[in-house]
Amino acid sequence: MPLYAYLLLFGTIVLSGLSFFAFKTVGAKQLKLLLSFSGSYLFALTVLHLIPDVYHNGDHSIGIFIFIGFFLQICLEFFSEGIEHGHIHVHKHQNAAFPLGMMLGLCLHSFLEGMPLIQKFQESSTQRSLLTGIILHHIPVAVALMSMLMQSGVKKITAITFLTIFALMAPAGALSSYVISKGDIENLPLFFNQMMAVVIGIFLHISTTILFETYEQHRFNYLKLLIILLGGLLAFLS
Repeated sequence: MPLYAYLLLFGTIVLSGLSFFAFKTVGAKQLKLLLSFSGSYLFALTVLHLIPDVYHNGDHSIGIFIFIGFFLQICLEFFSEGIEHGHIHVHKHQNAAFPLGMMLGLCLHSFLEGMPLIQKFQESSTQRSLLTGIILHHIPVAVALMSMLMQSGVKKITAITFLTIFALMAPAGALSSYVISKGDIENLPLFFNQMMAVVIGIFLHISTTILFETYEQHRFNYLKLLIILLGGLLAFLS
């Protein structure tokens, strides 16, 4: 994976999170629209590109790893409190351990998403589409993270430190995969295929949760529908 991809993964998260200080508050409607777009893109990317790719080699056990990723994300959200899909839980007057549990779940989530980025896909454009999907997914998460931290009374420097740690996780996942690829693994393509399947499970959980929650009041909304269609269209064209 080229150096600019690592920089994009890190830089977009940091800049998105720091934008909170420019706008001070995050509108719930704007955040939901951004989440709707990213969720739609992730879902379409997964269905149109990633799932066909992992089944290309005829490994019928790959579905097991998709299930593992799906339920792993459910477990991670016990720690992250669902901030991956825009949930902002303000914790006032908590003990010094906050928000370490949340950060642990969020960082592991991001680390796993970054691992398949160095994989060689059947179509060369899939890697670029996956990179775009992770970035689009992490931008609203970074904004939600900073909003939650500042509303919880965390010091500004501490909040920026947590944001930086989160921003490093996806590049660290990609870098760890690169190191693994240089080692002596008997069936490296199978390992990466299974790792991609785990991430597919994570994407399926995240994207469907986002899309269901944006229509939690079961009211038709033309703007949200348009945003969702645009996200899906972008994934189709990528």
